[in-house]
Amino acid sequence: MLKALFLTMLTLALVESQDTEETITYTQCTDGYEWDPVRQQCKDIDECDIVPDACKGGMKCVNHYGGYLCLPKTAQIIVNNEQPQQETPAAEGVGAAANAAATSGTGAGGVAATGMAASGVMPGGGFVASAAAVAGPEVQTGRNNFVIRRNPADAQRIPANPSHRIQCATGYEQSEHNVCQDIDECTAGTHNCRADQVCINLRGSFACQCPPGYQKRGEQCVDIDECTIPPYCHQRCVNTPGSFYCQCSPGFQLAANNYTCVDINECDASNQCAQQCYNILGSFICQCNQGYELSSDRLNCEDIDECRTSSYLCQYQCVNEPGKFSCMCPQGYQVVRSRTCQDINECETTNECREDEMCWNYHGGFRCYPRNPCQDPYVLTSENRCVCPVSSAVCRELPQSIVYKYMSIRSDRSVPSDIFQIQATTIYANTINTFRIKSGNENGEFYLRQTSPVSAMLVLVKSLSGPREYIVDLEMLTVNSIGTFRTSSVLRLTIIVGPFSF
Repeated sequence: MLKALFLTMLTLALVESQDTEETITYTQCTDGYEWDPVRQQCKDIDECDIVPDACKGGMKCVNHYGGYLCLPKTAQIIVNNEQPQQETPAAEGVGAAANAAATSGTGAGGVAATGMAASGVMPGGGFVASAAAVAGPEVQTGRNNFVIRRNPADAQRIPANPSHRIQCATGYEQSEHNVCQDIDECTAGTHNCRADQVCINLRGSFACQCPPGYQKRGEQCVDIDECTIPPYCHQRCVNTPGSFYCQCSPGFQLAANNYTCVDINECDASNQCAQQCYNILGSFICQCNQGYELSSDRLNCEDIDECRTSSYLCQYQCVNEPGKFSCMCPQGYQVVRSRTCQDINECETTNECREDEMCWNYHGGFRCYPRNPCQDPYVLTSENRCVCPVSSAVCRELPQSIVYKYMSIRSDRSVPSDIFQIQATTIYANTINTFRIKSGNENGEFYLRQTSPVSAMLVLVKSLSGPREYIVDLEMLTVNSIGTFRTSSVLRLTIIVGPFSF
């Protein structure tokens, strides 16, 4: 009778406990958990800490509520702030998020859940690896076959008794819903990080790190000199506190990646050259058109005075022009082949001589002479030949004939120089011919050299400068061998010296 009454009361107690959420009236826990007498609730067992070689084949062990997972070493555990979680805080939320507890089997204990994907965030701030082994929302069989009702939406809740205080682990605090939640020491200002450090909140704790661009040296954060760790910049690196930036040498600019330096085409961007611009790597050069030269600033162009550089560019006169030069000739000459002066034959073009005059061209000009140069008692017998008649008594003392000849020479002609040859036109038998300068050689500019019995050569022995006119009478004396016959003839030579040496 008493035994039946006890069973009836136990059954009623179990029914009542199922109707009340999270009410646990026994000290036996599900596989993977153990009873915490201090906090008066079941807490997770860290199998990764107590099971030797829990994971094989290079896998890493990650403790899980009610069990553990064997994951690749590269796997990450996602926490509620969606940041990569280090594997060390996995056990720090023990008992604070019991709703994530699961076993790999139906009571086999902490079997490795190899190959399970780590994902998902559970209410209350815990973490969970999603897997087929996670217990469903209805029931779970414990190792003593007690059936316990769970509410998957809020597995961490304690009996809904406001006066019931729970004891949370270090780094956690009781929330208004009587759940142990993580304390954000960084926000609360309860951390002890230095002023030059950054506080990073962790589950149940915090960490002090140096800001980006700094590294810890002793207890201080010192700047990292990125410029000493090549290759950051293409050309020049400038270190700044916590960072750096790249610079380029003159003539280059940073590309869009802020690292590479590309050449600046100064000829397109800002052409500073006055005439021609040529881009080169990292710079540019200016060049000038023909007839110009670069000025001292290497940008502008200055005209070259070709006439100043050489006195042999032009035969007569050089005239400088912007970017070029030209040659000029004096009056009576014309420019040929751009630099040479050539005499203009005015007698063939236009002249001012009268009908009774003849035009004689010389170097640099012309002159008009009488077509009939004969003077009494001489008479014109042929062109430029005057003969004194034998019948005239006056002619006995005068040369038998006078022949008029004209020639022109350039100024400053080199000496000695043969300039004119005189030759007898009539040769008599048994006669002797002699030649002499009869007049016009008062200063000794000329010399008459006999070259044969009937000819002689007029030689210039002094340099002459023009413009000037010389009239020289060259006489040929003819006598017979017995001295009974004597006659003479004169060649009146007009020599015109031009004003220039060309």
